[in-house]
Amino acid sequence: MKEKLLKRLSAAQFAMYELRLFLDTHPDNADALAMLEKYQSKYDALKKEYEEQFGPLTLNGFNSDDWLKDPWPWDNEFNN
Repeated sequence: MKEKLLKRLSAAQFAMYELRLFLDTHPDNADALAMLEKYQSKYDALKKEYEEQFGPLTLNGFNSDDWLKDPWPWDNEFNN
């Protein structure tokens, strides 16, 4: 399941990249813009699904404060 989601994410990301390149030379193409928005929505949904099941896709995927929780490394027993 994990690999399948990653492949689908990669495909959506590739499509968005190609559409952006096309829109660089055809900025008034409404069909291409609609396709880009469609793939962006698809990518966002796939990314959300992946991160809910397997954790963050990138380093900045989640803005979590878990690293602030005790104990800190220097608070461990062996340091006393």
